Amino acid sequence: MSASKPLKGIELVDCAKANARQGVEVAAELCGYGQDIISFQQELQQACQGMGVEISELSDLITEQQTVRQRGGVEIAPDSPSSL
Repeated sequence: MSASKPLKGIELVDCAKANARQGVEVAAELCGYGQDIISFQQELQQACQGMGVEISELSDLITEQQTVRQRGGVEIAPDSPSSL
């Protein structure tokens, strides 16, 4: 579901990260920027810089953990936060 208005700040970064695998066009649409890819990329750059994160392109937001899940790797984690 796409946002009704362009997202900003951490909401934009979260949405962009969640949709980065689908490409910049889809991520821009779902983050509320429609076909305005340039504004989406500029706002994303500013939002990331505000968080102290440097990115050069959308795919920089894809984490290794997301890649492992995509390829069908095994994720090992405790049963609960208290059993770390």
